[in-house]
Amino acid sequence: MHFISELENTFQENSHAENGFAMAKYMKNKFTFFGIKTPERRSLFTAIWKKNKTEVTANARAIAVLLFEKKEREFHYCAIEILIKELKGKYQYEDIELIKKLITTHSWWDSVDTISKYILGQYLVEFPKSIHLIVTEFSNSENMWLNRSAILFQLGYKTKTNFDLLKKVCLRHQDSSEFFIQKAIGWSLREYAKTNPEAVKNFVAVATLKNLSKKEALKNLSNA
Repeated sequence: MHFISELENTFQENSHAENGFAMAKYMKNKFTFFGIKTPERRSLFTAIWKKNKTEVTANARAIAVLLFEKKEREFHYCAIEILIKELKGKYQYEDIELIKKLITTHSWWDSVDTISKYILGQYLVEFPKSIHLIVTEFSNSENMWLNRSAILFQLGYKTKTNFDLLKKVCLRHQDSSEFFIQKAIGWSLREYAKTNPEAVKNFVAVATLKNLSKKEALKNLSNA
C-alpha cells in the first residue's frame, strides 16, 4: 500500500539512532525504535495520512494489522491512532477480534492502555450488549494484557461507568501478583474516584486489594 511505503520511507529518513537507543531502553528493550519523538512522529505521520486519506479510510483495519506486524514501535502507535479516528462510530461487531489481536500483539503498557481506553472502550460503547460477554472473556483469559484491558476499558466513562462491573473485575484479580494488574486496579478506581470518591473509598475499605492497588486508588483522595 502506498501509504505504508511512504510512511516507512519517511520514518527511515527521519530516524535518530541515539533517540532510538534511549527509547528502546525506556521500554525495557522490548521494541526497536526509529527514535522519532512523539511530536515529530505525529507531524510526519499526519502529513502522510492526509495525502493518502482515501486509501487509509478505505483500508483502516488492514493497514493497522500490517503496521502492527512491523518491528518498529512507531508503526504500532500509528496503527492505533488510525483506528481510534477512522473506526469511531463505525465499528463492526466482528472488530472485537481485531481489538483482541492488537492487545495481544507486541503487548506492553503503552499500546495496551491506549487500545483499552480509546478502542475497546469505544467499541463497547457502540456494542453495549456485548460488554458482559467480552469483559468476562477478557477477565478470565490467561493473557495478562487482556485481563488489564478488561479492568481499564471504562477509563473516561465518568458518570457512565458501570461501577458494579468495575468492582467485579477488580475483585476477580485482587490477588494477582502481576504489577500491571495491581496498577490497573488502582488506576481504574482512582479515575472513577474523580466522579464518585465516596463509592471508591467505601469499596477499597471493604475489599482485600493489594497494597499497591489501594495506594493507587486513594492517591488523590484526602482523608482516605
